[in-house]
Amino acid sequence: MSASAAPLVQHAEAERRNSISIVLKDIVQEYPAPGGGATRVVGGIDLALERPGINMLLGPSGCGKSTILHMMGGVRPIGVKTPTSGSVLIDGEPCDGAHDDSVMVFQRYANRPDLSVFENVAFPFRLKLWRQRLPEGEWRDRVTQILAAVGLADKKDLRPAQLSGGQNQRVALARALVLRPRILLMDEPFGALDAQTREEMQHLLVKLYNDRPCLVVFVTHDVTEALMLGDRVIVLSAQPARIADDFVIGEPRPRSGTWQRSSEAVKLEERILNQLHKVSPGKGSLRVTV
Repeated sequence: MSASAAPLVQHAEAERRNSISIVLKDIVQEYPAPGGGATRVVGGIDLALERPGINMLLGPSGCGKSTILHMMGGVRPIGVKTPTSGSVLIDGEPCDGAHDDSVMVFQRYANRPDLSVFENVAFPFRLKLWRQRLPEGEWRDRVTQILAAVGLADKKDLRPAQLSGGQNQRVALARALVLRPRILLMDEPFGALDAQTREEMQHLLVKLYNDRPCLVVFVTHDVTEALMLGDRVIVLSAQPARIADDFVIGEPRPRSGTWQRSSEAVKLEERILNQLHKVSPGKGSLRVTV
């Protein structure tokens, strides 16, 4: 690529990233219940996410957050119609299966124990789709760059068993971001980490997002995490999940401990808890990080 053409390509990529959208229309999800009938997990969700940003999907444990997130990523359980009714659209097109622009990060980081850190991050490039998209020299450069960005450049030859839990989650995050996704779906990715490591990972996510914005949907049941990370917070009720509240946070990131203790943050925390007590009395559980 010539030097004169590079800015045009970068501009086109930025425009494409900024035009991303996920729209859920009247989503209902039911699963077969023991003894017949059906259990309704999601009870009618309408939601539009139409620009890059960190969108927090917050609700009590077991309320259907992960079910909704998986729909956005095209993950479909075998033998169950998903969604039962309604539609998921990405860029205006139905999302009925895995989507090329969507990448997921889970709480269980699923790093291959037989591969090095570098090989784990590079694993997607073994797959046909990505092997065809990028020449080896380019994807190797990407892996090297993202390992430096997540602070693991000096660990590239180690195996997952030689890393801490936080370092393993960095590997999983790097494996997702090395693909430069337009949509990043995160299913309680820091939930199993200790408080200090979780805070470090939250700061890392903000840094990486600032470097390359995309549409992030982040599932959590931690109110504090939602307020510290989110541009937008969507609060779900207990099963069957419905939207109980939906608001934007204008405070710039990173949000300091001082802001976390401010009257604004305290009011938002109370707003979330009050909404959930109204629509989900005594159901599920939420966490407020101390």
